[in-house]
Amino acid sequence: MFKGLTNNNFNKNQYLCTPFKKTISAFNQAQMSTKKRILFIANEMSPYLEMTEFSEIVNKLAVLSNDSNLEVRCIMPRFGVINERRHRLHEVVRLSGINVSIDNDDYPLVIKVASLPNARLQVYFLDNEDFFKRKSVFADEKDVWFEDNGLRTVLFCKGALETVKKFGWPPDIIHCSGWMTGLIPMFIKSAYKKEPVFGNSKVIYTIGQTTFKEKLGADFLKLATINDHVTKKELEAYKEINNVGMFRGGATYADAITFGAENIDKKLLEEFSKVKGKKVLKYNAESDLTDYLQLYNDLAK
Repeated sequence: MFKGLTNNNFNKNQYLCTPFKKTISAFNQAQMSTKKRILFIANEMSPYLEMTEFSEIVNKLAVLSNDSNLEVRCIMPRFGVINERRHRLHEVVRLSGINVSIDNDDYPLVIKVASLPNARLQVYFLDNEDFFKRKSVFADEKDVWFEDNGLRTVLFCKGALETVKKFGWPPDIIHCSGWMTGLIPMFIKSAYKKEPVFGNSKVIYTIGQTTFKEKLGADFLKLATINDHVTKKELEAYKEINNVGMFRGGATYADAITFGAENIDKKLLEEFSKVKGKKVLKYNAESDLTDYLQLYNDLAK
């Protein structure tokens, strides 16, 4: 766990008392003329879903970014284990009604929203009756992997980008974390390359710990071919169609890479610790997360 960042003792003021005070001050000044926008896309985020330690870090990064004068929005799936009443989710009627087309089939999305506790920012949840309502996340009560996790992944990734288009809210930074977001950097650089809303977006991808060994299905790459701009070349990085393959694909197409856990697949560490032309932020258990703020600032210039 990142030192000093538990839910109980997180306090935005602690950052102002650290040696990084100048970093935050400079960052705030840089944002005063033009408020930059950052979009967090994750398959988990505290307090809604906590499967790895990075779920808590996504929460802290969103709060810290918001407190540092960035305009922040977050998107994640509305898995059935997320309690709507407890977290006060409600449907956003103006955003609902999006139909996501995948392999000649249309899948409707319902968009819901909640306010992050103790923060003035909103988290948007993508919901679908058939794919996200079930009362477990990626495996059933007997720990059997869902056969449609590949389709669920493509639906979430494409659905998240279609939701941003519906927002009409061009993000300067898109920070993707979690294996389920691995297609998004590639989609932005190919399928959505000509979309004005993403015209100036820089993408950060966080490689986390490997959490499953199963495959995403023999038809996964076919499902991920969401339009003619996604070709075999774009999909090459994902050919393992597993957890490592999703991390590799996301990092390959991102503008910057971060490592979000201590135990990272060795091959991924070797491959992405130093990448020509890309900023790389290594894992640091002692981080107070201002290194992420600096990264956002550098990319948003």
